[in-house]
Amino acid sequence: MTDIPFTQRMNVHATDPKAYAPMLALEKYIHAGSLGEALLALVKLRASQINGCAFCLDMHGREARAAGVPQRQLDVLAGWQEAPGLYSARERAAIALTEQVTLISQGGVSDAVWARVAAEFSPQETVELLMAICAINSWNRLAITTHQDLPPQQD
Repeated sequence: MTDIPFTQRMNVHATDPKAYAPMLALEKYIHAGSLGEALLALVKLRASQINGCAFCLDMHGREARAAGVPQRQLDVLAGWQEAPGLYSARERAAIALTEQVTLISQGGVSDAVWARVAAEFSPQETVELLMAICAINSWNRLAITTHQDLPPQQD
């Protein structure tokens, strides 16, 4: 098999800067809510793991560390169900919902997961959580489709 260079197909922002305006408005709504940056980072990372979005994994990994998410939580996030003691009930409910919404075509969102979310989040927080999950899935699809370049490494 021949290695094919993986180059960015399109820069959406350079092509049409207004295209991201609705997405940025959604991000503003999400971050103005009550979920907190650490929980949002876990949700964004888990969806990005499932979708395989390197750009978003890079970005949200940095955001998670800046928000104080313990490195151990980040290291085992893909296997969170095997390490329930590392995550609060609230985090586990959010991650479970993230997985099922991200993989919506594989049976939708189960009543069991919805009940876990309802037990941990108010109706308003549930809306914010759903919007965050929908937003990261949209960002993932934009970045993956266009082969969005990673930014320069930041240490």
